[in-house]
Amino acid sequence: MTGITGLSKKNTFVLTVRDSDVIAAALRQALAGASPEERPGLERAVALVESTAAADEGRLHARWVRSRLDSVGFGGDPGSVEAVRALRQAEPRLSLLAAVQLQKEAVAHPE
Repeated sequence: MTGITGLSKKNTFVLTVRDSDVIAAALRQALAGASPEERPGLERAVALVESTAAADEGRLHARWVRSRLDSVGFGGDPGSVEAVRALRQAEPRLSLLAAVQLQKEAVAHPE
């Protein structure tokens, strides 16, 4: 799971918190004792978690921005002023500067 903290009108930074390493370790442990029927699903889950864990912060921020824009039904250009408004609507504690910085990351890392 990825969380983003530092969202407040007084902060202009965003701190990414990841716990994918803990999830990957738990999946690997489950895989070690898995039955032959369970192995394919657990192997796929390990691969997914590891690929997500390998993403850099910019990509994680971009993914988070897109999810927040989706949550308010925004389907327009992520580089627009309207996208910044929608992002701040989704996250009211987000400062304008932080919203613009996050928007730039979303534009720089299209899915």
